[in-house]
This record gives sequence, structure tokens and C-alpha cells, in this order.
Amino acid sequence: MLIARAPVRISFGGGGTDLESYYSRFEGVVVSATIDHYAYTILSPGSRDFLEINSADYRTFYRQPIYEDLIWDGDLALPKAIIHHFGLKDGLNVFLASQIPPGTGLGSSGSVAVSMIKALSTWHGLHLSPGEVAELACYIEIEKMGMPVGKQDQYAASFGGLNFIVFTTKGVTVEPLRVTEATLETLQRRLMLFFLGGTRRSSSILKYQKRAAEKDDERVLHTLHAIKELGLATREALEEGNLRAFGELLDLSWENKRTLAPNVTNSFIDECYAAAKTAGAEGGKLTGAGSGGFLMLYCQEEHQDEVTRTLEEMGLRRMEFSFDFEGARIVLFEDRLDHIWRSDYVPASLLPAVLR
Repeated sequence: MLIARAPVRISFGGGGTDLESYYSRFEGVVVSATIDHYAYTILSPGSRDFLEINSADYRTFYRQPIYEDLIWDGDLALPKAIIHHFGLKDGLNVFLASQIPPGTGLGSSGSVAVSMIKALSTWHGLHLSPGEVAELACYIEIEKMGMPVGKQDQYAASFGGLNFIVFTTKGVTVEPLRVTEATLETLQRRLMLFFLGGTRRSSSILKYQKRAAEKDDERVLHTLHAIKELGLATREALEEGNLRAFGELLDLSWENKRTLAPNVTNSFIDECYAAAKTAGAEGGKLTGAGSGGFLMLYCQEEHQDEVTRTLEEMGLRRMEFSFDFEGARIVLFEDRLDHIWRSDYVPASLLPAVLR
């Protein structure tokens, strides 16, 4: 048996500039952190002739003979595409479970992809670096599946920690922020996450943003440029330990982000955010593309009880968390002598060119 996990992320600034439609021309930047809520992949040998996938997140089960072509579709499209990419020579049982439901704005699909790739590469005897795991996850989601997503989720989940990530046509660089321990501890105490309830699909918002950037929509590009500058300022504020400025920058980032595309926000989200600020929060934003998921707030300790009471009376639920600095990792690997997969290596031809 093998168990791998990858953390989900919260994004502080620059979100949206990690889409190729933007960074291919202007360079994108994101400041984000991973937290201690994970997507898990559990692999175990199965019948020699069958692939079985069990997803706790989607409450679904899939079984197929290994000699049949694997078609990635439905709720299990992503795990099917990843398994197809690695190639299957013997039976395998795959169990997927996440501590965060899909479609809640914490980059869970990227975390699932990274967790699966970390698991399957280890299962095959490959030793991929965090950058190679992240780039393969991006390749499968964006190129293989044609998903309208950026690259920040995969890189955040693979590397872990509090990072400044730069996206260009030449590649992606991940630079840990130079933040003092005191600043880091205070930041963690003052960040709050509230679940708005339900889930949403960000694809329509991201597709709109992608098309607008490709068509040189002046309003959208102007907003993305502003979001990028706010991301750069957020990095500077954190490295200088200026958390008051950090809270103000979150607020400015949200004011820009909410204008990027239709349905990024709605009247209920706006009411919740306004109520949180009235109760004492200094700034905040939705954690994903928009329209739902988690509301992240920066709030001084003395106001947190009032903010929590106010938002929970509106139906939101607070989720406790801590920062994660491990990124994707193998939690358990029982290496058995009769484990025939250990001798099956993935040919270089199965990996995207960037990993060869």
C-alpha cells in the first residue's frame, strides 16, 4: 500500500495572472500559502486485470478491465487522465479522499492531481522533484484535458509553504518568502477562513477571463495588471512584516478581482464581506476564482470573536487551519517483495518534454 498527500492553498495576491493567456505576454506572479488540509491518494495492488477507482469526494466508484482504452470523462475525468498518462500494466486499486470538498476555492483539483502524480510516480519507481510533479500536473490538466486553469494550485501543492511564484513562457520559479518567525506566527493567528456553503465550478469564470485576455479586453487586462502589482506589494509587505498593509492589500485585491468577470461575487457574498469588515476585519477575499467557496479574512485577534459570531449567524462556518511547509509527500509505502509494479518504469516518452 502507498499513501500520498498534497495540501490545498490560500492565495494572497496575484491570482488570475497564472493563466497562460496572461503570463505568456506579461509575466504572472502569485503569493500563496499551503495549509494543513490535504488531498489523499491511496494505492494498493488489485486484481491483475482491473483498474478500480473509488472517490470519497464524489461518492462514486469505477471499475474497468486494464486492456480497455481508458477514457477520461465525468466526475473522475482527472484521475482517469492521470492514470492513462502513466500507463497501466497490472491491476490497481485507487482511493481518493480530500479534507476539502472540490469546488470550494482552495485549489483542490490541483492538489488531487499533485497527490496522484506523487503517488503513481513513486509506485512506478520514479523520483520526480517538486517542480517536475507540479509541471506534470499542469500538463495533464491544461494540455491533456484542456481545462481552463492556471498553474498556481499545482505548484503551491507540490512545494508547500509560503511562496512567491513567477510564471513565464520560460518556466515557473518558486521562491519562499523571507518572512520572520514572528511575522509568520502573527499572520497565521490573524487569518480566518469561513466556508460559504456549497460548491461552485470556476470554469466559466476562468474561461471568460481567458477569452478576454486573449482578445486584449482593455478592462480585464487593466484589472489583471493591477492585481499583479498588488501581488508584488503583498510580497513586500509580508517580507517587511507590515501586516497592516497586508490586510489593506487583501481588500484592494478583492475590489479588483470582483470586477474581473460576471458571477465572481453575488449579493450574499458582498453582504458577508461588508458585515465582516463592520465587525472588525481589515481585509479579505474569496480564495478561488469566485462565486463561492471560502471567504478569507485578515483580522486582529481582539475582533475575531465578533467576526466569527456575525458570520456564523449569517450561515457561514469557520474552519481552523495552520500553514503547511511539507508540500506533496509520501505518508506511507509498504514495499512488498511481491509488488510487481516496482519493476515497471514509465518510459520517458510518457512524460511531457519539459520533464525528459
